[in-house]
Amino acid sequence: MLNELIINQQLQQYRQEVTAELHNILSYWLQYTPDHENGGYYGKIDHENKVDAEAPKGAVLHARVLWAFSAACNHEFNETYLSEARRAYAYIVKHFIDPQHGGVYWTVNYQGQPLDTKKQVYANAFVIYALAEYYIVSGEQEAKEQAINLYRLLVNKSYDTELTGYFEAFTREWQETEDLRLSAKDANEKKTMNTHLHVLEAYTNLYRIWPDAELKQQMVTLLHNFLDYIVDVKSGHLVLFFDERWNRRSDTISYGHDIEAAWLLLEAAEVIEDHELIEKLKSLAVQMANAAIEGVDTDGGLWYEYEPTQNHLIKEKHWWVQSEAMVGFMNAWQISKDDRYATLSLRNWAFVKIHILDQSGGEWVWGIYADGSLMPGEDKAGLWKCPYHNSRACIEIAKRLNQVN
Repeated sequence: MLNELIINQQLQQYRQEVTAELHNILSYWLQYTPDHENGGYYGKIDHENKVDAEAPKGAVLHARVLWAFSAACNHEFNETYLSEARRAYAYIVKHFIDPQHGGVYWTVNYQGQPLDTKKQVYANAFVIYALAEYYIVSGEQEAKEQAINLYRLLVNKSYDTELTGYFEAFTREWQETEDLRLSAKDANEKKTMNTHLHVLEAYTNLYRIWPDAELKQQMVTLLHNFLDYIVDVKSGHLVLFFDERWNRRSDTISYGHDIEAAWLLLEAAEVIEDHELIEKLKSLAVQMANAAIEGVDTDGGLWYEYEPTQNHLIKEKHWWVQSEAMVGFMNAWQISKDDRYATLSLRNWAFVKIHILDQSGGEWVWGIYADGSLMPGEDKAGLWKCPYHNSRACIEIAKRLNQVN
């Protein structure tokens, strides 16, 4: 009983702290990142908050900015956040959406002109995700229509009608392309866990504003893709890469994706109210959380990746991995009522406060090494460093603890 009382007190404080941190994160993005000369947001800001004003601007960054300010405003209305969301939305529509072939460019240059025009399904999914969130707060019908149009385009151009799932990338004209990778570290494969996870996430948000029967079926199929192929049901870990026929093409373990998928899969089933899938995914969420525990260090931080064939742990603790650990372990606690998972989430947040929050420069650092030193040369804001994982973690923890208390 005493232990339960202590945990409840800790969770109350946790809720207060993440609520404050959400505003800290967004204050950074309001202060440092808007490009008032050329529009949109700077494509790169380094750890010392030095701006590279001529860096390429990414679709993923801009979509995540739009999502973060919209989601924060939906969580607790704030006129400043709504204004910033409107600004991000206008830039995406004007500069990232291809008026000729449809879909979203991967990057534009610092002046907003098309740069890398390939159609990465991952980026298109994030724009759908953000547009749906923006529609909830703004009520702008055009945003909803843009999201639906992008969804229909993805189904038409990238969905595998034979074996299900989504192909990874295309040329500007939606033709096949040789380079399918999201980044240089990725395997060049036709289907990936990462893209499927975020297509599902996008469709989940779209379904909230547009409960379409075909969209629901797409979500059900995606969830079965995870159950049948992407989650290794023996280990609870995700398989990251596949060929077009769903044959495994990697054995790398990504602890951050494991714990992120654990709660996102269940959320999708809950939104479409598929009770059979909900029960399956509750059990799976706890199994995947247990698998991710393998990567938890003694300080509460979650390691990045593990290579089983080489028995090699990549001893880096990235900001986004910690964000997902906060939510994923909290989700496991809500399902199981086992205080061990609440403690894991609390300990991870304690680690974040000490090692990941940049108390002097603002925002969160990219990550640290095993000895506690900062990973050098990484962005504070950039193509991948965006106000998404950390702001979402703050919102999710606050929302979930509001329901508990």
